[in-house]
Amino acid sequence: MLSEEAMLHTALNNGAHKAALIRVKDIPFRREFRQACAANSCGKYGKCWTCPPDVGDIDELIAYAKTFDRCLLFQTVSELEDSFDIEGMLEAGRAHSELTRSVWRELQPQMPQDTLMLSAGGCGACERCAKETNEPCRHPEQALASLEAYGIAVSEVAALGKMRYINGEDTVTYFSAMLFHGKESE
Repeated sequence: MLSEEAMLHTALNNGAHKAALIRVKDIPFRREFRQACAANSCGKYGKCWTCPPDVGDIDELIAYAKTFDRCLLFQTVSELEDSFDIEGMLEAGRAHSELTRSVWRELQPQMPQDTLMLSAGGCGACERCAKETNEPCRHPEQALASLEAYGIAVSEVAALGKMRYINGEDTVTYFSAMLFHGKESE
């Protein structure tokens, strides 16, 4: 397994704005996020294999996430034309997703098999998820669930990594996290 310093460098070298290592036992998990997913504000509820309800039971996902002891947290911060720049937000989300996949492709071969990579929002590996046509996932090796699907309070976990959740006017910030088994360092 890579050193934690090498993991940080991988995230930063791939374009993350900031990266940090935190203890999973310090991460705040909130069951309530599932209610926000069920409200379907993003439009992906029931339409993506890695989104609720298909991603799994919230209590089971939280319990599974808590089996890990370390977390590589990283963020991207993108400039927007203004606070109504939806296209800019979507493009920043796509760029963040690609950065997450790039970090994952580089780290995954050197990590324990059960390492868990989580990203911002829905999976995004395919333009249209196979769930919408009741087919199995076309690319399970690329599928990523969101931090929120696992009940992770992103605004609070950002502070644990000494990162800002909001990075000023006319910006959008996205987070990803890799949960893994490693030595706990203080």
